[in-house]
Amino acid sequence: MGYAIIFIILLVVVVFIGFAIKIVPQQKIGVVERLGKYNRLLTPGVNILVPFIDYVRVTHDLRIQQAHVPPQTVITKDNVQVQIDTIIFYQVVAPEQATYGISDYVSGVRNITTATMRQIIGKMELDETLSGREKISVDIRLALDEATEKWGVRIERVEVIDIKPPSDIQDAMDKQMKAERSKRAIVLEAEAAKQDMILRAEGDKQSKILKAEGDKEARIREAEGLRQAQELEALGQAKAIEAVALAEKSRVELLKQAGLDENVLAYKSFEALAEVAKGPANKVFLPSSAVEALGSVGAIADVFKSSGKK
Repeated sequence: MGYAIIFIILLVVVVFIGFAIKIVPQQKIGVVERLGKYNRLLTPGVNILVPFIDYVRVTHDLRIQQAHVPPQTVITKDNVQVQIDTIIFYQVVAPEQATYGISDYVSGVRNITTATMRQIIGKMELDETLSGREKISVDIRLALDEATEKWGVRIERVEVIDIKPPSDIQDAMDKQMKAERSKRAIVLEAEAAKQDMILRAEGDKQSKILKAEGDKEARIREAEGLRQAQELEALGQAKAIEAVALAEKSRVELLKQAGLDENVLAYKSFEALAEVAKGPANKVFLPSSAVEALGSVGAIADVFKSSGKK
């Protein structure tokens, strides 16, 4: 009996300690009620409770959670039914408000999302709805922030996953998209052909311009070369004439320095003339000035006698 009593006492102590010690994992928090009234929050780690008096009402996960809103069929402004699928990311920031502010904040977030979505889509036409996912997400988030502020829940992000129009409208949109792509392809092809013709014409134009400039440059260089050749030839002739004149001038000066007078020079000239007369020509023309010079010398008769014999 003694051992049984001890065992019972130990069992009661273990049970008492089990109810008194509460371990809360990281990123979770518990809401404690004492005799049915909110008392405090259990933080991560080891917490001590009063057994049978303190009660953990609920444990909240402080990590970011996601709630998928089932696809909803809504009507646009132009009376087209579309099916929208959304997902919401939220986080519990005030555990006591999330516990006592609403019975089920997840269902509340889904219901507000559905109602807000119907209001937003009802003001938009189909084309605007299909291209306005970001606007829809922002408007839903603003509406949820305003409603969930008292629930201790913060909406982190709202994403519109899919927007599905009716099948007949989808087929019409597909045909329109194909026609638009075909039109765009034809326009791009025509634009490419136009650019090709422009580039070819521009290339031909540049080729002709370059050829004309090349011919012009060749003619200029040819004329420049001819001009330089003529200048060099004229310069060479002038140099030659100048050299002959200088030589003649030197010869005359040397003859003068040798003491020869004009009569002697005339005589020498007619000696050269006599040598010329020895050739096959039978006529020799003498200028009057040369005849006068020979007359003053008195030797013209001898010269012509000797020429006549020959």
